[in-house]
Amino acid sequence: MARGIKGRLGAVLGAGMGVALLIAPLQAQPGPPPAAPVPAGLKEGTGAGFPKGKNAQLDSLPDWGGIWFFAPGARPEPPKLKGKYKEANEKWRADIAANNGIDKKARSNCSPPGMPGFMALAQYPYEFLFTPGRVTINQEAWMQTRKIWTDGRSHQEDPDPTFYGDSIGHWEKDTLVVDTIGINDTLPLQTGMTHSDKLKVTERIHLSPTNSNLLINEIVLDDPDALEEPWHATYTYRRDRYGMLLEFQCSENDRNPIDAEGNTLFH
Repeated sequence: MARGIKGRLGAVLGAGMGVALLIAPLQAQPGPPPAAPVPAGLKEGTGAGFPKGKNAQLDSLPDWGGIWFFAPGARPEPPKLKGKYKEANEKWRADIAANNGIDKKARSNCSPPGMPGFMALAQYPYEFLFTPGRVTINQEAWMQTRKIWTDGRSHQEDPDPTFYGDSIGHWEKDTLVVDTIGINDTLPLQTGMTHSDKLKVTERIHLSPTNSNLLINEIVLDDPDALEEPWHATYTYRRDRYGMLLEFQCSENDRNPIDAEGNTLFH
């Protein structure tokens, strides 16, 4: 091995080429990034990053095995917007009417809905995974993943706005109680409705007391800037014990049109 490297080095030098072409790949690669700080509310050595010895905790949790399909029920009244958010929705409706019902989107067709729409997607199922200190929700559409921390940590002090927000949960017997903040305010509250960066989503998720194959999500949307009052809804999901999520690779079927200059259009 050493002889081969020396021979290759001699050939490069003999050809008059820069040594850097050979030396660079042999240099030590940069080390891992600095370790993240301990999240607020946790002590050093605790939390979801230390799962060993916690299987008994998992055994005590309710049985949400299989996959779950959103089962729309009676449609609740839409959220009551106020101020500039109400005006923006009224303008959106007028634009839709003037454009033969076509909604000109500001994002790609392959951009996932994020929260709170993530929890009300018909046709595409959900999978709930319990691990020590965390509940992970996989969604077939766009292969979305949502993380809910249940290890006792607090919300980030100033979370970066993201598609799924900063979700902190805890168990009250067999009910998962989740509080989510830090949701990107460019995402829709509902179709044609926007929200502020103060949006908070509260969920109480539990099995139906009369049917163990139904999962209930009592959800509340609260936004003091955009909503006249908190919006309440109850989402229901039905179980398929042996189903599995399929691969959803939207980028291989992206139908966004391109104009003559090569710019992507959003319709």
